[in-house]
Amino acid sequence: MSPQKELRPETRGTANENTRRSTVNRLSAENVTLAYDQRVIAEELSVEIPDNSFTVIVGPNACGKSTLLRALSRMLKPHQGRVLLDGNVIQSMPAKKVARTLGLLPQSSIAPDGITVADLVGRGRYPHQGILRQWSTEDERVVQESMTQTGVAELADRYVDELSGGQRQRVWIAMALAQQTPLLLLDEPTTYLDIQHQIDVLDLCAELHEEQGRTLVAVLHDLNHAARYATHLIALKDGRIIAEGAPNDIVTADLVEEVFGLRCQVIDDPETATPLVVPAARKARTATKLVAPEAKVAAKEAS
Repeated sequence: MSPQKELRPETRGTANENTRRSTVNRLSAENVTLAYDQRVIAEELSVEIPDNSFTVIVGPNACGKSTLLRALSRMLKPHQGRVLLDGNVIQSMPAKKVARTLGLLPQSSIAPDGITVADLVGRGRYPHQGILRQWSTEDERVVQESMTQTGVAELADRYVDELSGGQRQRVWIAMALAQQTPLLLLDEPTTYLDIQHQIDVLDLCAELHEEQGRTLVAVLHDLNHAARYATHLIALKDGRIIAEGAPNDIVTADLVEEVFGLRCQVIDDPETATPLVVPAARKARTATKLVAPEAKVAAKEAS
């Protein structure tokens, strides 16, 4: 990470600025500075999430991926700048209105003790409830449909804490689906899952995007998974966007080395023709590390 930066005083927009509508995409961030306490994670960062895309954010550890997702989901208020949802500053919108438009699956979600799958999925209907509107046959239909789509309908009466990691993740996604939001944000949805369950979850995300037209934004650690599934890729490093676009357009050996510090080759995935990152052999990478300091010394002596 870059050295810690001092936070400048927060500036507040005018009423007109708070309601100015984006004419491009439903979800965006404009010149946001994101920080925890006094530690700046990202500064003057702007990003547009393309509508009807499966956008994946990648980058090394502690580069700001999850922080950006938290800001986009309204969980973290920018110190400066603003996040816009349907042209409105997301922090100024009522919580239930946001929850009817944007769903979030955070990292390491923990279910309440003794809750069944059906009851947890049913909590996704909360944004649609009110003082006068209670549980309805429509809510029941949506919950059943969400469990069926995610392959957990047969687990409806099971306790969530009895399930495997892959099953639990599908239940959480079912709950997010029950919100019926056009935008869905997922923070590292494949963490702690074995390879089969990782692919199952990503296949499900792809189906939600392709068959239902939902806009998905996910943080992933595996660059090859990101390149295979994303329609739009955002590469972050030290809180800055290094590149963004279609995976076939931006995933190159130079980009991987710049963002991750990894020497590699990028070839076509034989199954999908998407970029496939193949790390250089250990000996080749070790040789590069040994040569680099010598090259710096030679360059200094020549200057």
